Amino acid sequence: MGSDSEAEKSALKEKKKILALAPIAKPLAGKKLCKRTLKLVRRAAENKCLKRGVKEVVKSIRRGNKGLCVIAGNISPIDVITHVPILCEEANIPYVYVPSKEDLANAGATKRPTCCVLVLTKPAKGELGQDQQEKLKGDYDQVASDVSELANSMF
Repeated sequence: MGSDSEAEKSALKEKKKILALAPIAKPLAGKKLCKRTLKLVRRAAENKCLKRGVKEVVKSIRRGNKGLCVIAGNISPIDVITHVPILCEEANIPYVYVPSKEDLANAGATKRPTCCVLVLTKPAKGELGQDQQEKLKGDYDQVASDVSELANSMF
């Protein structure tokens, strides 16, 4: 009856995430890039280098802050975030979609599901230690190059 293995349950969960994706969710991060991106978001949240939510992200982009924009692909209604990729392209900010808003919220250290986050290279207030700054910058550079590669292969 209820003897589904853990692998089958996780495969079913992944399938549900893919089915819930919006049609405009491109470039979509693969499994490996998604994991790396969420790890970067988690590290940025720990170091206070993260802007959460559509309002904050749009405000930061308009003010000229640079970073990496991570957008959830399963947002409903999709109209809430359709303007964010356009703003990112105009400001030359790399952006990528991840399959789940819940996973994005967990990585961003919030309980509430999050539509999009902007990972900044340095904190808005204060300074980071040298080693923390180097770790964050290294992760950021790696993910940003992978995202740019993914975007270039798409167009």
